[in-house]
Amino acid sequence: MAIKITDECINCGACEPECPNNAIYDAGAAWRFSDGTGLKGVIDFGDGNTLNAEETQAALSDEIYYIVPDKCTECVGFHDEPQCAAVCPVDCCVDDEDIRETQEELLAKKDWLHMNE
Repeated sequence: MAIKITDECINCGACEPECPNNAIYDAGAAWRFSDGTGLKGVIDFGDGNTLNAEETQAALSDEIYYIVPDKCTECVGFHDEPQCAAVCPVDCCVDDEDIRETQEELLAKKDWLHMNE
């Protein structure tokens, strides 16, 4: 699964620098797959979809910090627990019940995100 930030977020920014995948962005900030990962050029999602890793993507929230689910690995392969949740002063970094991934899937995502580093 991925982690999500709930609307209880106070926009303190404590979580953003803790993410090893650079999956956390400030409200309204655009994002890219290449930010903080080894992804460059055209990336293949394995389902027939491709995208340029450097292409700017629209912000997922204009009100609070947000986590890009396709970049979130719950810190698997880096830390024992999600670092955003560990540092959040209001406990608003929680499991996203809509996105469920196994330990193996999270490790594979981590390897994919950082394959060219």
